[in-house]
Order: sequence, then C-alpha cells, then structure tokens
Amino acid sequence: MKKWFVISVVFCLFSLTSCIEIIDDLSLNANGSGTFKYTINLSSSKVKINSILALDSLNGNPIPSKDEIKDKMQEFKTRLALQEGISNVTMEEDYTNYLFKLNCDFENISHLQDGIKKAISEVIKHQKGELDSYQWISLANNSLSRSIPYTLMDQAKKLKGEELELLKQGSYTSITRFEGDVERFENEASVLSKNKKAVMLRANTHALLKNVDLIKNKIYFEN
Repeated sequence: MKKWFVISVVFCLFSLTSCIEIIDDLSLNANGSGTFKYTINLSSSKVKINSILALDSLNGNPIPSKDEIKDKMQEFKTRLALQEGISNVTMEEDYTNYLFKLNCDFENISHLQDGIKKAISEVIKHQKGELDSYQWISLANNSLSRSIPYTLMDQAKKLKGEELELLKQGSYTSITRFEGDVERFENEASVLSKNKKAVMLRANTHALLKNVDLIKNKIYFEN
C-alpha cells in the first residue's frame, strides 16, 4: 500500500526490523469494484522483534508494547471499515510469527485509495502533506497504473548500516488480477499468468529502496 498503506504495525515494527516479506494483491472486477489483500510477514525477524519489544526505548525512541501495536491495528481496521466504498474488512494478526493480513472489498479504485489514506491519517494523526497528494493507483480506459505505497519506502529510508543490508533478504510482491485477459504491460519485469488474467512483479526490498520504479507498472486489459 504513499504515505499510504503499511498498516499501523509497520509504523511500529518496520523501523525495528528489516527482513520483511510483503505481498500486495489486488483483484479488479469488470465493473471497477474489487478486493484488496495486503500481507506483511516479519516471521524471519521474530526473535529480534521480541528482544526489541522487551526494551523501553531504542536509540532514544520509545518502543511500543505489543498491546499498543494491537490497539493500533484494531483502530486502523475499525476506521477503514467506516470509509465510503469499503466493506468486508478483515484483519488476521499472528503475534507469535508476526504475520499480518488485511483484506477488504472496494466499490472502485478511488474508494480504495482514499479510504486507506483517510484511515491511516486518522490513526497516525498526521499533518496534511504527501499522504494526501500521493497517488499510488489509478484506473482509466482499460488500463491500471500501480506503484508502491509511499509509507513503506519512507520508513525504510530511516534504516542504516546493518539494518539496511538486511533488506536484501526481504521481498515485495505486487499481484494484479483481472476478469478479462491482460493485453500488455509496460514493466518488462512483469510475469503474466498462464491464463493471462494476472500480472506479478517481485523486487528485492533493498533494490526497491534505491529505485521505487521497480514495482511501477501500467497494465492494459480487456473487459
């Protein structure tokens, strides 16, 4: 998911660990509605996360408790469910393996983008700025343009030294599914499914930090 969508848990945890797997999965129906799924897997760093969460602070910054993280997750889920055009919001939270999954349905792409922005804004109580203006997804004339959630890269830029190197162990996967066939796409690293109805892009998180356009894509499809 700009100062956009990396759920509240990532605001708390991404700056603490960098071995991360993210799957950004969007299914688009012919009428413009669809389903969005976002998975954050920090299981490879669970030992480190537990050790950090046991601290009161790190490098002068307070460390959130597990209960505080749970509260923020639930607040985000509740606020997202109240947004116009968003429905069937579910959140799976595994605090043993630090695996988080968000699912929601949307009436159109604008509702998805605006709903997540507003929910994030209400949770983090940010000042107006890049979160309001950043556009990570758009639909027009049987083409869908996608990029990476701004917040993810914004948080990653805070990492230094060893933490930054550990990003080489992480991955970001973008999947886009359609009811009709995919005609073509602009990012040459894309992989088209055998049934021609889905496009996948995968990038190493360290490389993605240096070049966010690795996940940027414009996909043309049949209705």
